[in-house]
Amino acid sequence: MKRLNRRSFLAASAAMSATMSGAPAFAAPVTSAAAPTSKRSTPAPQTPSRPGTVDVVIVGAGAAGIAAARRLVSVGRRFALVEAAATVGGRCITDTATFGVPFDRGAHWIHMPDINPVAKLATQTGLDLYPAPPGQRVRIGRRYAREGEMEDYLGGVVRAATAIADASRKSDLPCAQALPKDLGGWRPMIEFVLGPFGCGKDLSEVSAADFARSAERDSDLLCRQGFGALLAKLAGGIPVELSNPVTRISWGARGGGVDVETARGQFEARAAIITVSTNVLSAGKIKFTPDLPKRQLDAAARLKLGSYDHVALELPGNPFGLRPDELVFEKADSNRTAALFANVSGTSLCIVDLGGSFGRDLAAKGDDAMFDFAQTWLGGLYGTDVAKVVKRRHATHWNDEPWIMGAFSAAAPGGQPSRKVLMESVNDRIWFAGEAAHETLWGTAGGAWESGERAADAVVKSLGRKPG
Repeated sequence: MKRLNRRSFLAASAAMSATMSGAPAFAAPVTSAAAPTSKRSTPAPQTPSRPGTVDVVIVGAGAAGIAAARRLVSVGRRFALVEAAATVGGRCITDTATFGVPFDRGAHWIHMPDINPVAKLATQTGLDLYPAPPGQRVRIGRRYAREGEMEDYLGGVVRAATAIADASRKSDLPCAQALPKDLGGWRPMIEFVLGPFGCGKDLSEVSAADFARSAERDSDLLCRQGFGALLAKLAGGIPVELSNPVTRISWGARGGGVDVETARGQFEARAAIITVSTNVLSAGKIKFTPDLPKRQLDAAARLKLGSYDHVALELPGNPFGLRPDELVFEKADSNRTAALFANVSGTSLCIVDLGGSFGRDLAAKGDDAMFDFAQTWLGGLYGTDVAKVVKRRHATHWNDEPWIMGAFSAAAPGGQPSRKVLMESVNDRIWFAGEAAHETLWGTAGGAWESGERAADAVVKSLGRKPG
């Protein structure tokens, strides 16, 4: 989620002023009918573990699972890391085959590098990280917003975020109910930026308390090789069981411990760290014996994932005259809008981001509907027949990914306390981790990483001193 505060307000204004003066400005899955299923970037080296007895089973090899595994390695604990997909990374996957350049199917921005544990570790990978350009530009019809218009828009964003924060101190109502009345013609765009673009959900579906507690994400890094490639590097050397979904976890037997059944056998462990998404938990994709307590199930239901997909278009020759990594919004008059992330890392790859209820409904109609909207939308902004200049195209469908089932977690109104509930252990045998299990960095790989480390530390403490 990318939010605007005073600092990013000034950055955006500076970028806009530089744009007007002509100076350069510096500045959120899975097959396509128009393109073959693409191969994802090569996963980290792995030594598959064999079913048997371990200290801990980690379910899911996304950011949280990788972080938990690294922490257990550091203290010498035996573990099995099992992943249902064919690659590590979870919702952070870099595809290099579809366009011949890195394409992040999910997470792309590395938020708050000063405090982000992933950013701090990234310096050890040898990959190329660089600051993302601050701010954004806004199209009004077929022109860019002027200075006064940008001030009106950015001021409206700040007022809206402030109103949500103020309202959250009284009750955890839907964000939409807290919006000020004086947003004027900017309201649909502000609702998109703060809701579908920032949270993956319409503001009517987002907890004001959850929104207010999220950390300000006003600076970012980008990885030229892809965020997914970065996570795969950080997983290097960790043994991972890929393409091996967990089907059942039994945790009620006397004497403690858990039995984890997978497609290729069963692990016996003293504890389990579950990093699958809240949608997977709510859907019952993994059976628990006995059932999970209602407290945890209710928490997962209140923290369901929103919808956020990419329509990636290869646009050779830069037909819109955009700079590398430029972010463009539209002054929309309805929720039928999107964001454009252009010329990714200086390539000809441009990404139209769709989110919230409109994005979800459009994705459900299939690739052709997504391509048609993206090309028509861009054509309306730039006066170009986009279909004639697109070379290759691809759309993600995260809602249809069987072991993810959505984008990222934003709490429903009244659901903010559920994040703390999800951090609790179940009988000192099961711990949950992932971006949903973080109170301020939800929706980010950095938050997922911190939650994985936190869960691993709790497990190690529960297990006690290592024998021998």
